[in-house]
Amino acid sequence: METMTTLAQGTTNGTGIVILVGVGLAVLVLLFVLMFFVSRYRRCPSNRVLVIWGRSGNLSARCYHGGGKFVWPVIEDYAYMSLEPLVIEIPLEGALSLNNIRVNVPSTFTVGISTEAVLMSNAAERLLGLTPLQIQEQAQDIILGQLRLVIATLSIEEINKDREKFMNLINENVTDEINKIGLSLINVNIRDITDASGYIDAIGQRAAAEAINRAKVEVAQQEREGAIGEAQALRERNVRVAEERAKAQQGQKAAEQDQRIVVAKLEAEAITGEAQSRRDQEIAIAERTAETVAASKRAERTQRIQVADAEALAVDGENTSAATVAESNAQLAEIRAEAQRRAETALAQASEAIYKAEREQELARLSKVELAPQEIEKKRIEIAAEAQAEKTRREARGEADAILAKYEAEAEGIRKVLESKGEGYQRIIEACAGNPQIAPTLLLIEQMPKLVAEQVKAIQNLKIDKITVWDSGRSGESKDTSGSRGATAGFLSGLIGSLPQVHELAEQAGIELPGVLGKVVDSQDGQSRPAADAATRDAAKPEPGKASPKSAPKDS
Repeated sequence: METMTTLAQGTTNGTGIVILVGVGLAVLVLLFVLMFFVSRYRRCPSNRVLVIWGRSGNLSARCYHGGGKFVWPVIEDYAYMSLEPLVIEIPLEGALSLNNIRVNVPSTFTVGISTEAVLMSNAAERLLGLTPLQIQEQAQDIILGQLRLVIATLSIEEINKDREKFMNLINENVTDEINKIGLSLINVNIRDITDASGYIDAIGQRAAAEAINRAKVEVAQQEREGAIGEAQALRERNVRVAEERAKAQQGQKAAEQDQRIVVAKLEAEAITGEAQSRRDQEIAIAERTAETVAASKRAERTQRIQVADAEALAVDGENTSAATVAESNAQLAEIRAEAQRRAETALAQASEAIYKAEREQELARLSKVELAPQEIEKKRIEIAAEAQAEKTRREARGEADAILAKYEAEAEGIRKVLESKGEGYQRIIEACAGNPQIAPTLLLIEQMPKLVAEQVKAIQNLKIDKITVWDSGRSGESKDTSGSRGATAGFLSGLIGSLPQVHELAEQAGIELPGVLGKVVDSQDGQSRPAADAATRDAAKPEPGKASPKSAPKDS
């Protein structure tokens, strides 16, 4: 009995040991399996993308950003892709623009793998397993091509001025292309745009010059406005001071007058003063309106002048400002004189207001209704008349200058002609130094056509019934010894016979002929005689063997 009990206790102890061993093994297996599964669970940090492939169905891989996923052993595998930005230097040179100018556009692009589902899938397909340098090389080739394409669609002016449009086109084109490989564009930095021809530098210099000219014009305009404003403020201050002083004097006189006049008269005087003040206010408003219109016209004129030449306009603006200041000072002096005059007039009117209250009330009404518009119209007519008079004076000065210049030019021409003639006459006299009598003869020969023309004009309208021809009267002496003379003898005889007529013509003209032409000598007394008497006697003397010619009587 005891033996059986002992065997049973031993069997129970062995079974418990076996159970304990089995439980221990199960626990070890469970721990091993648990550790194995834990080792296959992959967590994804925020700066990476987890890519799992091998059991993805229709997808080539599954991409996860953040969290964790279980990777089945044997049938699945995994890898990580970094989300860190990649800085890509693009040394673009010689890109052809729209207007066929090659430009250099060095730039820096910052790209990175996107966390969008589609872009992560593209990156897993095309960039998984590549080093950052290999990814930069692929992105650089794509960016270079797209950047050249964008530059080819823009002109130099658009690239240089409209940077927003340029950057938008780069973002659109480059983003579309690098998205195909799973990258996204983070930032674009265009460092500097240059060209080999210097066109961009020239555009910059032109823009700088325009900005400087505009600044000068604005400075001149501001100075002009400041001077005008200062002059206007000074003028308004002086006017207000004069008005207040006049009002103070008027109040003092009114206070003195209050002691002497009745309430009714004071009320009439108040009405008169109010009407006078309204009239002065309307006149002042009309004057300020006219000054504003004139200043506006001057400003428009100055602006049109400034368009032609900015630098010249700046100088002209300064001169105009000085002229405006001077004009404002002149107007200020006029307003002061006018204010002084109104103050004195008001004092004089105040002393007479007691006796003329009713009359002044009616006159004030008439002044407000009729006289003020007439005075404004009168002022406008005076300004227009002054402008027309100034225009007429300037036109007259221009015409006078033109006439003076014309006469000065004509006088200069006549002076030069006379100087040239004087030099010519001097040379003729010098050339005839051996025989001074030749010079008048040469001058007479020069003027002979004019003398003949004037003589023809003198007798061209005369009615002549008879013409007497003067010759030597020896036309028959040309015969030789056989009954006719030789031709040479006849020529000499005719030449000598015409000398009296030449002497007569020279005597009429007041010219002394040279001695080579001889002198007319009276055959009776051997003395020189007038050429006209000799010619008449020679013509009247008959030749031997011939009768004297008879002249037909002249008509009266």
